[in-house]
Amino acid sequence: MRRLTIVQLLPALHSGGVERSTLEIAAALVAAGHRSVVISAGGRLERPLADGGSEHIRLDIGRKSLRAFATMRRLRAQLAELRPDIVHARSRLPAWLGWLALRGLPAPRPHFVTTVHGMNSPGRYSGIMRRGERVICVSDTVREYVLRHWPDTDPARLTVVPRGIDPAEFPRGVPASLAWQENFAAELPELQGGRLLLLPGRGTRLKGHADALRLLAALRATGEDARLWLLGAREPGRERYVAELEQLAGALGVRAVTAISPPRADVREAYAVADLVLQLSNKPEAFGRTVLEALSVGRPVLGWDHGGVGELLRSLYPVGAVPLGDLEALTGAAHALLAAPPPMPVTIPHTLAAMQSATLELYERLAAD
Repeated sequence: MRRLTIVQLLPALHSGGVERSTLEIAAALVAAGHRSVVISAGGRLERPLADGGSEHIRLDIGRKSLRAFATMRRLRAQLAELRPDIVHARSRLPAWLGWLALRGLPAPRPHFVTTVHGMNSPGRYSGIMRRGERVICVSDTVREYVLRHWPDTDPARLTVVPRGIDPAEFPRGVPASLAWQENFAAELPELQGGRLLLLPGRGTRLKGHADALRLLAALRATGEDARLWLLGAREPGRERYVAELEQLAGALGVRAVTAISPPRADVREAYAVADLVLQLSNKPEAFGRTVLEALSVGRPVLGWDHGGVGELLRSLYPVGAVPLGDLEALTGAAHALLAAPPPMPVTIPHTLAAMQSATLELYERLAAD
């Protein structure tokens, strides 16, 4: 296969699933000998991207403004200079600018690929994400969503490439070190001594923190000494939301056994010490990476049976899938999983290597057409 030049378009390089997938594919391209270029407004992930052998071009293609047309013309000039084989857009405004920029280039033009990372609001603006010659969907849930809301989409252009994790990063049975556990006990004493429920997720009500608090209260009402760690919910700009959660915890009588903490890098150790990991997003998730991470480490997972989370639980750990909004069923399932969790899946098929390989295969097939 000849050396390809692949350009990925996204708004910025700060943090999040889109950014993570961009860096993961960039690394795979470099490892395979291809030229990897990312165009975005930049951010804290620029350095690791460059350290991995990719190029970065700063262009604010994610800002909605009256200057968007001028930005598109600058993008067109960059693409004319780079002469890529494929332009891969990962977000809506970058996709619109990329699509318009490519239309103004002379033939033969680069191929246009999009990835639908989430279930965007239906309509013409979001519809750009199904305009790629190949449209990558991060789960079967996303594929069904695209076909339901844009029924004129050609199903043959849609390819499901699930996100994946590196099993070496989340190895089965990895213990938290004694030093880590000592620091954990000193930092969060309210979580010590009982059965630990862990809900990792950003500080947004969509993540279902309130349902986790209600579950905690229901468990404790039956005599279960459960504790709850809302890891990642305490973020800058989310102070009012955190105050709401603290007020709810107080009203439910569980404030003293609940910890609401900022995001942290040692989530693997957090999984390792948890007795039960929760995924209670009340809005369907496109995928549900935390389900895979926890199961890979060997921790039982309990979540609402909808969206990408339900898809993963049904295929890998069906006992953890509970009908959306049924608190009684959620409490019963939590009791059962805390008492005697079924064996973990032998393997997790959704690996980083599989995702990288499938994406590069798609690039190479398209470039060969």
